[in-house]
Amino acid sequence: MPVPRRALLAAPLLAAPALHPGAARAQDWRPSRPVTIVVPFAAGSGTDAITRILAAGLEPELGQPVVIDNRAGANGALAAGHVARSLPDGQTLMMTTNTPQAATPALTRKLDYDPVGDFTAISRTGAYTFWLVVGKDSPYRSLQELLAAGRAKPGSLTYGSGNSTGIVASATIATMGQAPMVHVPYRSTPPAITDVVAGRIDSMVVDVTASLGAVKGGQLRPLGVTSAVRSPLVPEVPSIAEAGLPGFDVVAFAGVVGPAKLPPPVVMTLNQAIRRVWDRPETVRRLGDIGFEGFSSTPEAFAGFIKTEITRWAQMVRAAGIEPE
Repeated sequence: MPVPRRALLAAPLLAAPALHPGAARAQDWRPSRPVTIVVPFAAGSGTDAITRILAAGLEPELGQPVVIDNRAGANGALAAGHVARSLPDGQTLMMTTNTPQAATPALTRKLDYDPVGDFTAISRTGAYTFWLVVGKDSPYRSLQELLAAGRAKPGSLTYGSGNSTGIVASATIATMGQAPMVHVPYRSTPPAITDVVAGRIDSMVVDVTASLGAVKGGQLRPLGVTSAVRSPLVPEVPSIAEAGLPGFDVVAFAGVVGPAKLPPPVVMTLNQAIRRVWDRPETVRRLGDIGFEGFSSTPEAFAGFIKTEITRWAQMVRAAGIEPE
């Protein structure tokens, strides 16, 4: 029985249109002008770095320039709101992460966008490795030393954040370690790193992609990665669970979304172009070199993943004792 048009329009918008050979051919759509990828963080952030790699690869695939638009602020909400209000023509996309798509909705009482209904999933692009770091001159050489100091003088230690992953992971460390710390929020990651290096704040949880250079240069000292087990990208660094907080596991994601109601041919073209660029062995190696695990997905798989992540991050925010603002 044919499906009424009204029923089709009422379907969940984040669940990307079913793409099958009979629905549309990828060559039915090509961008007519430069494509913009909005980045919810500042230049120099990990998300900015991976987006620039993607943009360079997409230009020959799409036959148009791909422009990066950094819109930092409000833990990704500024960028997400802008993209949600953009025309669904495939010309404006966002390299989203768990920050605007899953964590910020749990951290914020009122958002000007719906993380599900206002977006179309296009492709997941991978997973970040995050780690807890202190400055080179910090007296704390292990997670246990940091927590011991926090327990000895509750509220005497500070942690910075440039995104929601940093907020939730650091608060979880403080809660699980029973070592209350003071949160110092930053608009983006780079200035927070600068202040950790300078000793103005004691620690932060930051993605390897944005901070690997500072660690290799001896400016930052990692105390543990946030995943449940060691990361193959930085195998010499223990997990936080291994270093003293069993059960600790905070993993972040990235992926490309567009505004709601993107037509199926647009989604198909963009998904196939992204996957051709992202699944190349040289791209995977290049991403790994900067601490990012790159891989792609179907639109449907990414849409479903986002929904489960919204639930998971809401649970983590509650468990960390964070009150939405």
